Amino acid sequence: MKIFQYSRFTTILLVAAFAFSLSNCAVRVGTSSSRTSFKSKQLPPGQAKKLNGDKSAKRYAPGQNKK
Repeated sequence: MKIFQYSRFTTILLVAAFAFSLSNCAVRVGTSSSRTSFKSKQLPPGQAKKLNGDKSAKRYAPGQNKK
């Protein structure tokens, strides 16, 4: 019984150490750099048209929307 408790404690300790080591490898989201601001821009109307498979880009151009 003593060996079982010791191995269980060791297993829990190893799992905790592994989880802690993975938490140190976190990737930061929302950093302010020129690349991030580039990614947050809207797609041009022609590119949005291509992605959605439409024939006209009029729906995606801000000046062409009907109000």
